[in-house]
Amino acid sequence: MSNTEYSFTKIFWKKLRRNKGAVFGLSIIVLALLTAVFAYILAPDATPDANRIIVEIAAKKPGYKQQFIKIEREQQNNSSFSDLFFGAEDQYQYIPISSYKQIENRYDVEKFVDEGVTEPLTFRFTGQQNKSPIVTKTFWLGTDKFGRDILSRLIVGVRVSLSVGLIAVAISLTVGIFLGAVAGYFRGWIDEAILWLINVVWSIPTLLLVFAITLALGKGFWQVFIAVGLTLWVNVARLVRGQVLSIRELNYIEATKAMGFSHARTIFKHILPNIMGPVIVIAASNFASAIVIEAGLSFLGVGVQAPQPSWGLMIKENYNFIITNNPMLAIAPGIAIMLLVLAFNLLGNGLRDVLDVRS
Repeated sequence: MSNTEYSFTKIFWKKLRRNKGAVFGLSIIVLALLTAVFAYILAPDATPDANRIIVEIAAKKPGYKQQFIKIEREQQNNSSFSDLFFGAEDQYQYIPISSYKQIENRYDVEKFVDEGVTEPLTFRFTGQQNKSPIVTKTFWLGTDKFGRDILSRLIVGVRVSLSVGLIAVAISLTVGIFLGAVAGYFRGWIDEAILWLINVVWSIPTLLLVFAITLALGKGFWQVFIAVGLTLWVNVARLVRGQVLSIRELNYIEATKAMGFSHARTIFKHILPNIMGPVIVIAASNFASAIVIEAGLSFLGVGVQAPQPSWGLMIKENYNFIITNNPMLAIAPGIAIMLLVLAFNLLGNGLRDVLDVRS
């Protein structure tokens, strides 16, 4: 048995590696997962939700550099291990400056207010100053209209997309597999009732159904998971029902009935394991759909709420810059959505080819 499992796994990965699109998609997904786990280590702005607001440098173009003077805050939070994964409040206030002059422990600076507009300020630092309070930061993808680092919010925002996709797919698989398996196995009035429910939900536009569920549950992070998950189960249920209908008449299923096995054992131990290939493929497709739906909901204002970074919300906040001089503020999250959705679709196509027994 172990040799058979090892042989199947070896053949599976060998066939998957031959599909360049699937390998590319899997690489992007793995990179996104690692980015999500270590988001606050990778992000230049490691505050919670990458929400360091510096209004003086709002809507700057990619590659923008700015000098700052760091002023220590009165209340300092002791760093902990959880800060690496959930962010930590800034210990310093960052004030943008155009120039500075140091005289011992005194810093005479010209605070940057706007292009060509400065304000003179003086800061004194008591005690031993091990490091200079003057730092230069580069905003590789620019800043949004609130002066927040776009790159940092893009990195932290991958957590929302992957979380919504993962939980929504888990909900859709749980509901869809259960209803589809029950309908296909028992048939009769149970099948008709479930099929009626599937057709009713199928006839409602996805976005309209998500709106209804979101408005009923309220706006928020967790509500988006439930709303998206409860709209994606129909595809899974239809697929599972069709697969179960074709398998339940096979000889080995008839043998389980003759041996007196329970219906639950027959469904979960003898039918479902044999239809997991198509289910895995549609799960990858639903993952991509969940990312797009979440981005659309956030763009329309009924999804993830500010200041939590969501790629759809980032597009909403900065889409007006597309027709001005800084389109990258909205294009960057759009490219991120496109790449992640493309990665799951390519992986789904590759899995379909690998798991197709007819090939």
